[in-house]
Amino acid sequence: MHPSTTIGPRGLPISYQIRDITVSPAVVLAPMEGVTNITFRRLIRELGGPGLTCTEFIPSEGLRAGNKVSKLAEFDPDERPVSVQIFGRRPAGMAEAARIIEDMGADICDINMGCPSKRVCARSGGSALMKEPQLAAEIVAAVRAAIRIPLTVKMRSGFDASNRNAPELAWMCQEEGAEAIAIHWRTRDDRYGGQRQVDKIAEAVQRVSVPVIGNGDVIDVPSAVAMLQQTGCDGVMVGRGAMRNPWSLLQIAQHLRGEDVLSVTADERRRALLAFLSRFHATFRHERAALGRFKQIAKHFTADLPDGEVFRKLLLRSATIDEVIGHTEDYFSTWSPDALMPLSSPSAAQQAPAGSPQKASRSTSPSGAAAC
Repeated sequence: MHPSTTIGPRGLPISYQIRDITVSPAVVLAPMEGVTNITFRRLIRELGGPGLTCTEFIPSEGLRAGNKVSKLAEFDPDERPVSVQIFGRRPAGMAEAARIIEDMGADICDINMGCPSKRVCARSGGSALMKEPQLAAEIVAAVRAAIRIPLTVKMRSGFDASNRNAPELAWMCQEEGAEAIAIHWRTRDDRYGGQRQVDKIAEAVQRVSVPVIGNGDVIDVPSAVAMLQQTGCDGVMVGRGAMRNPWSLLQIAQHLRGEDVLSVTADERRRALLAFLSRFHATFRHERAALGRFKQIAKHFTADLPDGEVFRKLLLRSATIDEVIGHTEDYFSTWSPDALMPLSSPSAAQQAPAGSPQKASRSTSPSGAAAC
């Protein structure tokens, strides 16, 4: 654990430092392709919890000041601190993209070495860089030389089971100027399944002197505590769990601070789901586009609700916004507004030692919802 990381009353991190930026609470909203746009991040921030938010990834080769791609990097004036993530394989192109996001006012530049998407890996970006550690280090060095703001890297434990090189690559990135490293326990080949093994995160914590953030199946308080205790990492990153339960970041933060953890009522869940719908409609305007974005969230949001499978199918088959509203009101009308809705937990037991493999629940990630 980094010396500047602050430990709370439960003996777990409540904040950590990236140079002069304090990430408090030590809970980060992960970058997710097609998900963590400004609308989604705004709603998560309104509910509370993240000490740092991250944009979805941005292709370095397509980014130009003021162009359409640059809109992916938009953030609210009060969204601080905010990290903008870029991906690519050409050091000069990555350096230029980093300059652009620094000029846009980003607090942190993050380099994507973790995306498992075939589209990204086909261009030798994302997690494909883990097969080329020297090129990865050259990219970090080029970006570090181009910008003044803090630089971080997000990676997986490796490209495949035979090449789980996260500790070594994390050290190389640190030596070239990276100031924090986020590591997902899965390899690229694991995609969204695999055997849960957080040993490489724990090894990286011992190897580097910068903060390490643990990622992968952190969906609630127990899974966050397990990640922190089993690896000694400085903070946790929540990805798809934020779609399943948008309050998860707040609940994790409350637990780390030793506070009572919020219980969410049926009416709060109803209002949050409809807020996603209305915000997406306001942002994307065209009904079909708004429904597409909404359904990406809804399929996770409903997954663990009581009788959620039927509700999920109704929402995903809806052709209009009015249909979605009707199905939502019908579903929640069977619950008292003040009732606490129990969520089933899809996660495997999180109590095994860091090196003990555990079968993770297999999940098919929709196109556009890949953790970046």
